[in-house]
Amino acid sequence: MIFASVGSMLPFDRLVRAVDEWAAANPAEPVFIQIGGGEYEPRHAPFVRMMPHTEYRRRLEKCDLFVAHVGMGSILQSLEARKQLLMLPRLAALREHTTDHQLHTAARFRDTEGLLIVDDTQALQAAMSRLLREPLAPSAGISRFAPQPMIEKVAHYLTARPTQQ
Repeated sequence: MIFASVGSMLPFDRLVRAVDEWAAANPAEPVFIQIGGGEYEPRHAPFVRMMPHTEYRRRLEKCDLFVAHVGMGSILQSLEARKQLLMLPRLAALREHTTDHQLHTAARFRDTEGLLIVDDTQALQAAMSRLLREPLAPSAGISRFAPQPMIEKVAHYLTARPTQQ
């Protein structure tokens, strides 16, 4: 099953349309899309605009491939769940975001195990088919919680009394 998400901040019709077109060409593969506030509504895959976080996590846990924009939330959640992630950056020139910071994020995470970042919708659709046949090597994953020494340092800082001068 493919789970695609545009996140909660801005529409990303280019991604939604590309995933929906792929779903039309691959009707045997289940696809579900979280589309946010975009104008384009999928015709070939079930979708919701937004969903509760518990439902989002459930869909992420059950999917074989997670498709998303190059947002830190998507990256962190896929690493936590150890799910392969296919990403397409939003572009300011196409008015998908106010800046091109997702291109900088893509450059930083391009070599991360378990993530594949593509530059256009044709590459996205080709990668969707390929990754279902030949999944990416899983990432080492990350914990949802900070390491215990860090928690202890923050707790100490928060409970320490300021020194009198």
